[in-house]
Amino acid sequence: MHKFGQFICKYRKVILIVAILLLVPSVLGIKATKINYDLLVYLPQDVETIQGENILAEDFQMGAFSIVILENMETKDILKLEDAISQIENVEKTVSLADVFGPNVPVEMLPNEIRDKLYQDNATLLLVTFQDQISSDSTMQAVETLREIMDEHCKVSGMTATILDTRNLSDSEIAVYVAIAVVLCLLILEIALDSYIAPFFLLLNIGIAILYNMGSNYFLGQTSYITKAISAVLQLGVTMDFAIFLYHSYTQEKKNGTDLQEAMATAIEKTLLSVVGSSLTTIAGFLALCSMNLTLGKDIGLVMAKGVFLGVVCVVTVLPAMLLELNSLIEKTKHKEILPQFTHIKDFILKHYHAIALIFILVLPIAFYGYQNTDVYYNLDKSLPSNLDSISANTELKEKFNMVSVELLLVNKDLPDYQVNQMLDEIEALDGIEWTLSPSRLAKSGLSKDVLPQDIVDIFQNDTYQMILINSHYEMATDELNEQVRQVNEICKRYDSSAILAGEGPLMKDLVEISDHDFNSVNTVSIGIIFLLMMIVLKSISLPVLLMLVIEFAIFINMGIPYYTGTVLPFIASIVIGTIQLGATIDYAILITTKYLTHRKSGMEKKEAISNALGSSISSIFVSGLCFFGATFGVGAYSKIEMIASLCTLMSRGAIVSMVCVIAILPSFLQIFDGLICKTTMGFSQKKGRI
Repeated sequence: MHKFGQFICKYRKVILIVAILLLVPSVLGIKATKINYDLLVYLPQDVETIQGENILAEDFQMGAFSIVILENMETKDILKLEDAISQIENVEKTVSLADVFGPNVPVEMLPNEIRDKLYQDNATLLLVTFQDQISSDSTMQAVETLREIMDEHCKVSGMTATILDTRNLSDSEIAVYVAIAVVLCLLILEIALDSYIAPFFLLLNIGIAILYNMGSNYFLGQTSYITKAISAVLQLGVTMDFAIFLYHSYTQEKKNGTDLQEAMATAIEKTLLSVVGSSLTTIAGFLALCSMNLTLGKDIGLVMAKGVFLGVVCVVTVLPAMLLELNSLIEKTKHKEILPQFTHIKDFILKHYHAIALIFILVLPIAFYGYQNTDVYYNLDKSLPSNLDSISANTELKEKFNMVSVELLLVNKDLPDYQVNQMLDEIEALDGIEWTLSPSRLAKSGLSKDVLPQDIVDIFQNDTYQMILINSHYEMATDELNEQVRQVNEICKRYDSSAILAGEGPLMKDLVEISDHDFNSVNTVSIGIIFLLMMIVLKSISLPVLLMLVIEFAIFINMGIPYYTGTVLPFIASIVIGTIQLGATIDYAILITTKYLTHRKSGMEKKEAISNALGSSISSIFVSGLCFFGATFGVGAYSKIEMIASLCTLMSRGAIVSMVCVIAILPSFLQIFDGLICKTTMGFSQKKGRI
């Protein structure tokens, strides 16, 4: 390890040149990486509703659709608008009442069951279908063009419009996220370090690692907008303590009178030995997200695991080269450290460890109950501001036409009309169903296939399937809608065992079921992996249990607070935050524990060993926790996308809660269970392990 450090010092100029040159492909990779804004594409491909979506795209040329609300428009103007819309690239078909009845039939002459459903308050609906998938670039571009040619009174609803607004809002906020994180971390580092200029170098180093990470995402094919939004600030918060540790080691070696290059080589050696175990647990925590059936977990997990690895690499290569080359500037901007030594806090914790353990016992069931009962929501619209165009259109569609969830039922085209009508009678009898629409239903109103324009017939039928529209007024991803979807599936399968129910409602039901499974599985996997790693690193059976107990307690508090404050979380936050908090903050506990073990194995008494371990670690944990807090808190406070805001708020609060729990509870546990630790940890002799 020392030779590696000497190598870095010797070739520091080459390392800096290579680091700068690598920024070019990184920036190109960032620009070339596709960002996905549709979370539903992360559902497993073997789910029946996904198969239904594929059939709609391939067999019906209906990869996506939007329902446009037209206000105060005459029939002839609607037909002109349809002609203009049909010229937009990727638009497959446009259908309105004007296409069915022609321009000369007054609204009052329409059949009541059609007029009441599709015409309200001088507003009617226009269906626009697109060839490509919901979140494809071509479909989003088509929706953008559609909005441009629309009158201000016309509104475009649908998933693509929502995804488009999500993209625009997210892209407009990301630069602000990074700026807020950098400013807050800079303020913390200026207090924590002994040089005015050194914090800039540490942030610059992490910035380089972030660019490498984001640029290398190109090889993953695509990443989600959530990953793009949080990865930079999360990588900054998680890996900053590695940089701080190297800087502190370097300055300490210089104080010992060591030659600059030798001081840095020793600092690199110590940093590598120190961060290998902690970075492995952090990487393992992020990789545990890959076990999720919802592949968004894999997306976040791979990017963040890669980010931690690249952060470590840059800390032991780029940062030492930078600090050596600019050492004179650092020395000129030296100042007295402002951060206190926390001696009073350490003494208080060591003196009142029994009371702290008692508080732990009393709070644990309260925190766990809140953790288990925190409410989550799955409706993606709720995570976006209500004034977005798409959300406004969806709201108007709900209020005027009672159209909340439109489901698409695919049944065999040879299923006789009378059986289709019987099936739809049963479906319409279900609570929450507003109406159903199919060729057989139109025929009952006197609009047989022979009368309807061929374009409209083609929308509903192909060589294999006939498509039926089902409208529900139940909210997306609610228990009521999920139960309704189950009942509709049960009914249609009796008439056609190969029938498939597609659309946003069924997709959301699958999302709910898969996410509920992932919530339990990903936490179990992350706990298991990190527990095994700690057993190897600490060579102990009891210590991993104590460390996991402390961090899980912090997670229970963090995730339980929303229950007691009445806050409802977006589903993805509830799934991943436990694993992220565990992987990112277990390092705090490992730092104290390894120092405690070193002192105890050297023969030091337990109280002295714990006092020295806590005293020499508390400042590092405090700075690391504050940096993690600073990197994420501002984003949580600023972002208008609740999915991102909630994640960052939970991460920032989790950093503080974990920091407090590790500093207060872990030393108390070490005092109480010292005898057990000595007996269940390798490396203790009977003499050295005396209590």
